[in-house]
Amino acid sequence: MTKHWDVVIVGGGLAGYVAALFLAKANVSVLLVEKGKRVGGRARTDVIKEHYFNLGPHALYKQGKAKPILDELGVMIQGNSPKLGGLLIEGDKDHIAPFSPIGIATTTFLNWRERKEWLAFMAKLPTIRLESIDDEETFQQWLMRNTTSRKVQSLVYALARLSTYCHAPEYVSAKVVVAHLKASTGGVLYLDGGWQSMIDQLHNQAVVAGVHIRTQAQVKQIVAEKDRLFTLTLANGEAITSKKVVYTANPKELPDMLQGETLEPTFFDRLRPVTGAALDVALTTLPNPKRLFALGTDQPLYYSVHSNYAKLSKTRESVVLHVFKYSHPDELIDRDEVKAELEQFLERVQPGWRSHLITRRCLPHITVNHRLPQVGDEKELTQLETSVSGLYLAGDWASPDSVLADAAVSSGKRVALEITEKER
Repeated sequence: MTKHWDVVIVGGGLAGYVAALFLAKANVSVLLVEKGKRVGGRARTDVIKEHYFNLGPHALYKQGKAKPILDELGVMIQGNSPKLGGLLIEGDKDHIAPFSPIGIATTTFLNWRERKEWLAFMAKLPTIRLESIDDEETFQQWLMRNTTSRKVQSLVYALARLSTYCHAPEYVSAKVVVAHLKASTGGVLYLDGGWQSMIDQLHNQAVVAGVHIRTQAQVKQIVAEKDRLFTLTLANGEAITSKKVVYTANPKELPDMLQGETLEPTFFDRLRPVTGAALDVALTTLPNPKRLFALGTDQPLYYSVHSNYAKLSKTRESVVLHVFKYSHPDELIDRDEVKAELEQFLERVQPGWRSHLITRRCLPHITVNHRLPQVGDEKELTQLETSVSGLYLAGDWASPDSVLADAAVSSGKRVALEITEKER
């Protein structure tokens, strides 16, 4: 006899698990299917030579949308916040970053007038009402309206890349970027054991709550039947029946899965991912232990030592750091070239690092978020049920006003509430 599920969730990342848990709490029968061998999506962590490597640098906003929902679910977040400070890399010059009172007083990156403008901008940022920002305004347009100094603008662009991974100010929504900049002022957490520690807790809770989880189960086709049921066909030919479907995977693949149904073509056609390149490194020691953080101001580059604030190795005596390049959506990626660029940036910050190398991994072209938050996207995400009745969306790409983990976790809860409220 075929099992009929109330909800099938496609995708075993943060959004899928959060949705599954809130649905299970409402006594909804849930099957979660994940096409990979492991669950977690981009929140999974790989253990390489006894070191915990996230898929590039990951940090959780202390005052973002995700953390209170994870707290509500009882997920224990263990880790610490990095200290403010570090370096700004501008051409061949190094500057103290003006991210702390001492940094502002001593930086050579800003002159006294630029310091004044920078302080005024940072003081104003927490008070900005997102409703006051025009829906049609790009982040570049907004920043040009609110600043005059080129140096201050380059600083804000660097912080915007840091908080959203987006390197396309001429395309992205000002509202989304400013929302993340505001959240970033509350600080971030680097997690002990990597982000897999969150996924493992969500997975265990889901199993206890009665959620059925299947890995290596790739959905190839979704058919909306006439009797208000969905039939999902897996790559192995197996058919699964469900009253509702929550899709949290790659949005570009969804339209081709649907048989006999069409979604809003303009929205799905114009989706572009946020991408980047990561160099994840474990060292026996840092050549220069005082250099823990650096941002490029004229190049979209990032460096941070995460292991000073989180347990990321089984021995605790070694160092885990990340180097990252934020890719522009129009950029053509040369994998060898970007790998060399990441290694050169690390050499700039930590000369001689190769002499202390334990292991490294380069991911020259990874998807960080499935949707670059372009102006106008929010109009298509006011509700998570699609034009196909019973088919819902969630994921890092399915929030009208956020991206990354904040979008994944908040949309996971929101979609569960939409489904349960509709069933009342």
